[in-house]
This record gives sequence, C-alpha cells and structure tokens, in this order.
Amino acid sequence: MHILVVGAGGVGAAIASIAERRGFFEHMVLADVDLARAERAVAKLTEGGRFGAARVDASDAASVTSLAREVRADVVVNACDPRLNPPIFDGAFAAGCTYVDMAMHLSSPHPDRPYEQTGVKLGDAQFAVAEQWSARGQLALVGLGVEPGLSDVFARYAADHLFSSVDEVGVRDGANLVIEGYDFAPTFSIWTTIEECLNPPVIWERDRQWFTTAPFSEPEVFEFPGGIGPVECVNVEHEEVLLIPRWVECRRVTFKYGLGDEFIAVLEALHKTGLDRTDKIRVRDIEVSPRDVVAAALPNPAELGDRMHGKTCAGTWVTGTGVDGTRREVYLHHIVDNQWSMAEYGHQAVVWQTAINPVMGLELLARGTWSGSGVLGPEAFDAVPYLDLLTEYDSPWGMEDRTPA
Repeated sequence: MHILVVGAGGVGAAIASIAERRGFFEHMVLADVDLARAERAVAKLTEGGRFGAARVDASDAASVTSLAREVRADVVVNACDPRLNPPIFDGAFAAGCTYVDMAMHLSSPHPDRPYEQTGVKLGDAQFAVAEQWSARGQLALVGLGVEPGLSDVFARYAADHLFSSVDEVGVRDGANLVIEGYDFAPTFSIWTTIEECLNPPVIWERDRQWFTTAPFSEPEVFEFPGGIGPVECVNVEHEEVLLIPRWVECRRVTFKYGLGDEFIAVLEALHKTGLDRTDKIRVRDIEVSPRDVVAAALPNPAELGDRMHGKTCAGTWVTGTGVDGTRREVYLHHIVDNQWSMAEYGHQAVVWQTAINPVMGLELLARGTWSGSGVLGPEAFDAVPYLDLLTEYDSPWGMEDRTPA
C-alpha cells in the first residue's frame, strides 16, 4: 500500500509516527503546502526509507490528483482542516484512490430556523456523490478519527454484541487536561473547534430524523472513567449524529462535549465580536479572515504537549435492552494519558488519539479485513477486528456497565 497524507501538522505527523511501527504499507508521503513542515516531520522518523515529503496545495484538487498519481498512492488521507475537504476529496476521486478523512464536509445552518431545522448537514455533499464512488469501485471512508471514528465503531459494536435493541447512542467526550502557562489554549485546531461548537448542534431521533438546537444546550454532568470524574457536557455539532443512524438501528443519537464554562465563554465572546467569521474583512491594506487571525494568535495545539498534564477520554454511552432482555446501560471508552503519549510517541494526547484511528483503518483495508465502495462511515464495518487492533497497538479500550436510569 502506498499512502499519501495531505497535511503535515499535528495529526499528519502523528499518523506517520504511529504508522512507522507497523508493516502493512510500503511507502507513505507526508505532503503540505509548507514543504519544510513536511520535511521536519519525516526527519523525526527513524525509518526514513518508507517515508517521503512533498509539497501540495490542498486547496487545489488538481494539485492533490497530480501528487497522488506521482507517488502512486493507493490511499489519500486527509489530515487537514475540514474546510479543505472538498478539493482533497475530489482530488482523490480523480486520481482513482481510496479516500480517508477524520472530519466531514462542513455544514451550513438553516437560513431561517437554524436552531430548529438543519440546513446543509455535515457530509451531505459527500453522500450526494456516493453512487459515483460506488460506480467506480472506489471507497471514501469518512469520519475515521477518534470522534467521529472510534466512537462510531463503539456504536456498531454495542448494537451487534451488547444489545438486542438500542434506545440512545450518546457520544460523550471529556478530559481533565491542564496546559501550564496559558490562560486559554485549545488542545485541538481552534478553527475546527469554533466551527463545531458555534454551529447549531444536530440531534437525531427516529420519529423526527435530524433536527437542531442551540449551541451548548442541554447541559448534563457525565461521569468519566480513568480518574477524570464528573464533567459537564453540552450539545455540540458533530459527525456521529449524521453517521450512526445510517447504519445502526436506534431511537436517538446525540453528541455532547465537556467544554467547561470558561471555554464556552471565550467561544461566545468570539461570536459576539464577529471574530468567529470566516469571510475576509479589510484591515488597512490587507484582507483577512477574523477566524484565521484568532488561530494565528493562539499557540499551535501540536506544540503544547510538554505543557499538558492529564487525560482525555472519548467514548460512546449506549442505553437499551441487553441481549438477555433486561435494561442495560454501558459506556465504551478510550483514554489517553498525555504523559504516556508524549513519552511513547512525542505527540500530545488529543492529537495522538485522533491519529491512531486512520492508521488502524488503513491497516484493516490493507489486510482486506475492511473493504467496500461508495461513501461509508466506520460503523458500516465489523467493529471487532478494529477494537482488537486497538489493543494490539498498545492502547486498549474499556467498557463500564452502568445502572440504567
């Protein structure tokens, strides 16, 4: 397998360092608009012979196609912000490659009733061309990070092996990470964080299908394992709600994220002042996107690992009727300690936890364990080999049975 990773930032570099320990591929190229960044990431690897660096303009589908053909890529992995999804997705299709991303094409709120009805949903543009991918026998494996990604695999596993019927699939994300020396420093791309946190969150119910609510709505205190403890979580727009109902039979799907009051206050201030806007404004002699300015002013999340302490937990909470006919409630989860990921891989916990999942997906595709065509989410595949592989990667998952409400 020849792999082209588009984007050599934190996640792209972590993908390479995780994949370096596995033997399922022949060659991997890290490509970035900043060639020096890609070269630095490759230089940190010990198995340099299987890796290369290249320049690519991810905003130009033709540039992605050209490079994919040049390096004889079988798979194009999108490790960029989701705003660059369309050209990378289209470029991979034109090159005849399998495509893998960790976040789907962006949404647009309903023009008149944004907190009641969906507009353009996450991934709509990708699913709209699913038949074209199927007709050519090509696979677009979308939403294969940790959330979405591993959380969706958990949903598939629960439905297949733990429940006879599922009421709610609720993805719940929380952490006790602390970053020394900063009053405010996100652990993941602030551009993406602003996008998903300030857009109307989506909820799915069998009778209503997809609908929206207000940002940060329906707060609940969720108890996270691994010593993290109780964290208040709120509704946030996320791909799982758009993916899971397509393949997992259930009554309701939600996504809630433990942001914290201070983080929410900052996001609300950015929105009130217009600093979350993506359209460019003129500042003296230049035009610039306010959100890009915010991102440039904050520290690079990939470089915060030495200042971070604590753990992050991604997981899927499922309720329903167990296989024995009794009420059941479980939380399937994956915890990463920042101290461990920094010592073992040199990447901070949130970035590493995101990156391991596309690498495992690539390995299952290379083995032929996962296969298919069209536009598919992780829950469209057998969950067991994926979860077994996670343990093989020395990062086991866990499950807690909880007392049904």
